[in-house]
Amino acid sequence: METTMKQAANYKKGGSFLIEVTGADAVFTPEDFTEQHKMIADTTRDFVDKEVMPNVDKIEELNYDLSVGLLRKAGEIGLLSVDIPEEYGGLGLDKTSSMLVAENMGRAGAFAVSHGAHTGIGTLPIVYFGTDEQKQRYLPKFATAELISSYSLSEPGSGSDALSAKTVATPSPDGKRYTLNGTKMWLSNAGFADVYITFAQVGGDKFTSFILEKNFKGVSLGKEEKKMGIKGSSTRALNLDNVEVPAANVVGEIGKGHRVALNILNIGRFKLGASVIGGAKAVITESVKYAKTRKQFQVPISSFGLIKHKLGEMAIRTFVGETMVYRTAGLIDGILHNVDKSSSESGMLTLKGIEEYAVECSIIKVYASEILDYVADEGVQIFGGYGFTEEYPVARPYRDSRINRIFEGTNEINRLLIPSMLIRRAMKGELPLMSAAQRLMEEVISFSPGESSYEGFLADELNLASNAKKIGLLVSGVAFQKYMDKLEREQEVIWHISDIAMESYAMESVLLRVRKMEMAGGKDLDFYSGLARAFVYDAIERVESHAKAALAIIAEGDMLRTYLTAIRRLLKYTPINSAYIRRDIADHLAEADKYDL
Repeated sequence: METTMKQAANYKKGGSFLIEVTGADAVFTPEDFTEQHKMIADTTRDFVDKEVMPNVDKIEELNYDLSVGLLRKAGEIGLLSVDIPEEYGGLGLDKTSSMLVAENMGRAGAFAVSHGAHTGIGTLPIVYFGTDEQKQRYLPKFATAELISSYSLSEPGSGSDALSAKTVATPSPDGKRYTLNGTKMWLSNAGFADVYITFAQVGGDKFTSFILEKNFKGVSLGKEEKKMGIKGSSTRALNLDNVEVPAANVVGEIGKGHRVALNILNIGRFKLGASVIGGAKAVITESVKYAKTRKQFQVPISSFGLIKHKLGEMAIRTFVGETMVYRTAGLIDGILHNVDKSSSESGMLTLKGIEEYAVECSIIKVYASEILDYVADEGVQIFGGYGFTEEYPVARPYRDSRINRIFEGTNEINRLLIPSMLIRRAMKGELPLMSAAQRLMEEVISFSPGESSYEGFLADELNLASNAKKIGLLVSGVAFQKYMDKLEREQEVIWHISDIAMESYAMESVLLRVRKMEMAGGKDLDFYSGLARAFVYDAIERVESHAKAALAIIAEGDMLRTYLTAIRRLLKYTPINSAYIRRDIADHLAEADKYDL
């Protein structure tokens, strides 16, 4: 599937949303899905409805044969091969299609993890870094689940600090093979996988990726982990005892395993964001159905103001998360549009394009996983005591949700990565963040008024979101000026900066989506503009809180008071009555009997 020319024309550098004014016509939204996009979404949704959901309880019992059988059925209809090039038995579709599969698979719980581990981190290292021989050998079989893949990066002593791995790969004197020794942890699909994408240190300090097969002598597995959630996914340790691996099974280059690991994690974060949004939509649907049928004081609880508030807020956050996911999908598809898929360099060029938006991928991973946590928690609350029992449909997503803040790099690590990646790009001259921050600091000190960036529909809210970005730049500039290259040690400050950036991306994304609806003559504009405004006026309070907390760490006295005055000036707004907006959204959901925004 080709990306639209419109997406290709809207190329923007990763992270540039912080310093550029973006027009509504420059963002890709779900309203832009092609018929092919809708078809792949429908195919996935139908597969989950008919094949996965009726078997959820059996999957939860760790029925390997069932999970493998379902993966093979998914392979038969193309749901394992979206990211695999056509010449290796795949479909070679765009990233929007890949996100749609992930989103619609997301409500499948543990099976979604099995599917994602196989098609994502288990397959993509070979897609992007494998030799032609490796691709020919493995990818066609991955596309059908004849072979199932897993990924082993973490170790007992190295999780977030994965590059400090202790597993050793010793080369043979003739250079034809490596002997691996060590233990890897937390492998999804481990119990029924045939292939393990594994990382080890060559010569003690050259972090390198390898393809291992289950039948290699010396490969063994630990017992199944007794997990709090995603119980139907196999999670085991991988033990390597003098495992001989052919040199032909090295993925990428010796000593460049970090490129494999980090780039694949970027994609994993992105796909996880889509998957959890699918999970959130499912929880909302179940919560709406229950709230309409559960009566207290002779009326359905869906008529209560506080229940409406919960349902409305769950839907608002999910709509915003969806918007962020597909805005980013559009950016990635745009930059990949001109990659020649027939070129031998296509894999690396594709990775380079995805790496451009590593900041946005981390934002989506953190923001969306926390949306699902919020939605799942409120879902249990709406169900009350019944929500705390396994007989009702929100207990499983509640416990399954928790892992998403740990998967693909913890949310804490990703929060640290967002500002550090932005600053690193600025130091390389790739993103003029420093000059923008300096201009803003001069403006603050001189108390000169800033110019409005937007006019017309939702202009006040868009200018407020623009000022949120200015606050992020202000805090970043002040922090960098004080700490310079020691800023990375100030994790609390980085956390606050990161959250301001995330809220800014979220606010701008939803406002531009609704503004684009208005430009296209869309219906229900009062409804969607209300949704966007309700989100923005809550998010801006979070931005203000993070900014004040960060500045109180960085500055004091008159300088602190100057910065706080600047924040007050940038955040002048009148609160709105968002209670009625949430009530309206809840009533809309109740009428539809599902999430259908």
